[in-house]
Amino acid sequence: MTRTITALFDTVDAAEKAARDLAERVGGVRGTIYDSRTSSDVGSIAIPGEDRVILQENIRRGGAVLHAEIPDEKFEAVYEAVYSVLEESDAVDFDEREAAWRREGWTGGSGMAETGTAETTATDTARRDIGTTGAEERIPLAEEQIVVGKRDVGRGRVRVRSYVVETPVAEQVTLHQEHVAVERRPVDRPLASGEEAFRERVIEATERSEEAVVSKEARVHEEVVVRKEAEERTETVRDTVRRTEVEIEDERARTHPASTGTTKRDDSV
Repeated sequence: MTRTITALFDTVDAAEKAARDLAERVGGVRGTIYDSRTSSDVGSIAIPGEDRVILQENIRRGGAVLHAEIPDEKFEAVYEAVYSVLEESDAVDFDEREAAWRREGWTGGSGMAETGTAETTATDTARRDIGTTGAEERIPLAEEQIVVGKRDVGRGRVRVRSYVVETPVAEQVTLHQEHVAVERRPVDRPLASGEEAFRERVIEATERSEEAVVSKEARVHEEVVVRKEAEERTETVRDTVRRTEVEIEDERARTHPASTGTTKRDDSV
């Protein structure tokens, strides 16, 4: 089984860029471009008839259509990536574009089931008819729910290292110093009474001086404090969740449901 994604673009260049981005960023997905220059026949695209009319009108107005088929087993794995590429490539919203055209007076696709002038609605090849009374077929409508957990994440390390730096310093100090001087003087005088001139004697004088003595005293002038602090913060987590919706075509009332979304998602075999 395969599933399809169809998107509208205002220009052929935008559609071609989206196709290139799909090929480069999403493995195994190749988009086909429909435009007025190459092929405007969108009849082979499995999409409801009213939506096919919109595709044709977009091509008629100079735009383009990108159509991609994805194997069923890969669809859920690559859908978000495909959708992201189409959004970044400025894919056009189906409903907004159709509404804008109708405000301008466009009436394409209205009443096509009654008149039969427009192309017939493509049937889903995976459709199953309920033929037996009492039998039923079920379509599960799934919806994703976001589950937010928490984990510890390192935000970087703070490392404080102390080391020793030697800085030259200079201080001035006044030092006292003594000197002994020995001098011989020529003298010519008579020996004084009682003066002992012929006695041995010893006179000693000691020189003294001061010298600088350096001592050091360590003093704490500042402290570096390392500590861990904790705080609580509230963070808003944003993501996207998917859900399955269903379109109901009630042929008894001859009504057609409105299409939703920027891209069209369909299942086909």
